[in-house]
Amino acid sequence: MKTLGIDIGTTTISIILSDTDDRHCSKALTVQNKSRIRTQYRWEKVQDVTGIIDCAVEAADGYLRRFPDIKAIGLTGQMHGILYLNREGKCISPLYTWQDGRGNIPRRDGRTMVEAVYEKCGLYVPSGYGLLTHLFNIENGIAPDQAVSVCTIMDYLGMVLTGRRTPVVHVTNAAGLGFFDTRKKKFLTELLEQLKLDPAILPEVTEEPYILGEHRGIPVMAALGDNQASFLGAAGEAPNTYLVNIGTGGQISVISDRYYEIEGIETRPFVGGKYLLAGSSLCGGRAYAVLENFFRSYVKAAGYGNISQYEIMEKLAREAYGEHSGLEIVTTFNGTRSKPELRGSIAGISEDNFTPGGVICGVLKGIVRELYDMYIEIRSYTEIGMDRLAASGNAVRKNKVLQKIIKEMFLADPVLPETLEEAAYGAAVYAGNILKNTELEGRTV
Repeated sequence: MKTLGIDIGTTTISIILSDTDDRHCSKALTVQNKSRIRTQYRWEKVQDVTGIIDCAVEAADGYLRRFPDIKAIGLTGQMHGILYLNREGKCISPLYTWQDGRGNIPRRDGRTMVEAVYEKCGLYVPSGYGLLTHLFNIENGIAPDQAVSVCTIMDYLGMVLTGRRTPVVHVTNAAGLGFFDTRKKKFLTELLEQLKLDPAILPEVTEEPYILGEHRGIPVMAALGDNQASFLGAAGEAPNTYLVNIGTGGQISVISDRYYEIEGIETRPFVGGKYLLAGSSLCGGRAYAVLENFFRSYVKAAGYGNISQYEIMEKLAREAYGEHSGLEIVTTFNGTRSKPELRGSIAGISEDNFTPGGVICGVLKGIVRELYDMYIEIRSYTEIGMDRLAASGNAVRKNKVLQKIIKEMFLADPVLPETLEEAAYGAAVYAGNILKNTELEGRTV
């Protein structure tokens, strides 16, 4: 059975054609997501919805013309962010992404929105989570007057593909908006009312697999969160399998049959009534991109042009790897979800170890160490051992030194999936599973 998976990421849009019978990926396409909107505020991270949707639909239709035997379409994408919809189901705002920092901006009383919510409700909702963004927008008169609902960018893609006027959001996405009871699989409407936020704007939520409608006669499934889709694509559903994912951000995840409350670790809904324990670093692969930009800007200032430094950086890292330099670099450049005020640091600098290769290796180790510390937290509070370590994300796949650091720190060989773009692949597999189960139960699509 051929299925199509679409992943709307923060920096790329990926589409993958999968044969779900043998977990085989035959065609993959990744294009840059160039929809970023520059504003006067450094903390504001917004993207152009029309550009994203047009790009995704055009690419999907290209696949459908080339492969008329595609049976289902699965969707996923960047979690936490929101956009606003009017009564006709049309988007009337930019996409406020998961990286948006308005929740950490001091208000007139000196408190941030994150702090104000915690003090009033005892609930920690990080900046970038959609409903916290909405709360800020309401307070500051930014939310569109015509808005009647919110949803994620991948939910909106599903609406556009199927012609729906109202969103249906899978629990894996709904939980990422914040103010969500993961155990009961529903929004905390009473808390929202306490904060003067009208729950009527909330989208419909489904825990069960849901077919939104059809696009060109092909069933389109309600979108999964990208963390859950990436786990399905890279690690499957086997127990005691941890997944290290390093892309724009970073995650360490594992499936759990039980709900846990662990500081710094999110318990997210997963498929099949299970949970996904996930620790997330805000920088992840972006820390390496920040370093590359540092070297690039120096080269440009020296008169050699705006030239990518990644290839040279990997060469220097290979040469420096294994040296006991004593250089320790903390890569929390954007803080953490629970402590946004934290920043990165460099310690143990000496005359001998402060070299480009040493700094590059130090940043790579810092990226992995942040995830490893979260792994230790999970192991300390649960009985979930590790039989297998999967690794995914372009940063891991392309950087051999990063793979070595993961192996050294976790004491396990990281297994990379054969398929590229794991989130898109996971969405495709999920869509195929839904279609198979629907047909087995004798229901029409």
